[in-house]
Amino acid sequence: MSTKHGLAHRFYTGQISYDFVGHKKFWYTFSAVILAVCFLAVGFKGLVLGIDFRGGTDFQVALPVTETTVDEVRAKVAGFEVKDLGAQVFSLGESAVRIQTRALDPEETVSVRTAIAALANVKPADVTYTAIGASWGEQISRQALIALTVFIALVMVLIGFWFRNWKMSLAAVIALAHDLVVTIGIYALIGFTVTPATVIGVLTILGYSLYDTVVVFDKVRELTKGINDQNRYTYGDMVNLAVNQTMVRSLNTSIVALLPVGSILIIGSLLLGAGTLTDISLALFVGMIVGTYSSIFIASPLLVMLEERRASTKEHNEIVARRRERDGGSSDHVRVAPVQPGRRLANDAQPKRKKARR
Repeated sequence: MSTKHGLAHRFYTGQISYDFVGHKKFWYTFSAVILAVCFLAVGFKGLVLGIDFRGGTDFQVALPVTETTVDEVRAKVAGFEVKDLGAQVFSLGESAVRIQTRALDPEETVSVRTAIAALANVKPADVTYTAIGASWGEQISRQALIALTVFIALVMVLIGFWFRNWKMSLAAVIALAHDLVVTIGIYALIGFTVTPATVIGVLTILGYSLYDTVVVFDKVRELTKGINDQNRYTYGDMVNLAVNQTMVRSLNTSIVALLPVGSILIIGSLLLGAGTLTDISLALFVGMIVGTYSSIFIASPLLVMLEERRASTKEHNEIVARRRERDGGSSDHVRVAPVQPGRRLANDAQPKRKKARR
């Protein structure tokens, strides 16, 4: 009687698999194109900095919000007596509107406040405003860069110490840099506003991305232990199997994490309007997707590329290739699955011990 297993079990046992390592050139090229687009977006289009980074004046007024309110207010603000306001308009739930402008002098502030009051049909005193300097945003940026530098340094040291492999540290850090650049590039490309909450969210996703990568590398360490004691499978074979075995787990974790973050993002945008909650959830949503991609398609193939530069690994790969040629197999590609369904490749590949006679 045959037993049917789900997709996750079939990936884990190697009945089906995808050759991540063998197709690394394609994914490197794909990632390089994405990175190029992100760099061009940041370089030519630039980031839309929030008022905390560029400084300015923040106005808030009670106003019933409908689907067209923000666009209507934005059009009316463009016609104010004070020109070149660089205004950004956001809804605050269903009962208020926020208008952020460039830094204004006292006379301009009074003029804009009066115009907003007339727009909302309220008294000028009912329009609250706050002058915000750019110095606080600069402090946030400086502290974020310090935190990022310390985080990357600790990641390299801790991963290298835990796995006893500096190549894993380097691959993990490159994947983190990839996630950071792509996330920032997406913000520039789409025009999302960068706020201090965005910076917090970006720093948070680095930890999430690192978690995904460490899960894969832990499986790699398990499967490659004693790799040179057998001549059936290469280091790349084992890494590819590790990615296939952990891929479903990574995807499940990402989907479970994205559901509440996406809910917060939607609720925050539609019901509460733009705010800290929305900014953090947006950065998390983008970063989680990018982090899952990099842990599967960037970090692990990069680890194989670095490891295959070692003389011992090259020698072992040649031994495996000669055996495959002798057995009638091909030696110019990476095998991606164990030969027998239901049996783990790592256990099957280990040298057999002779049982002691009693």
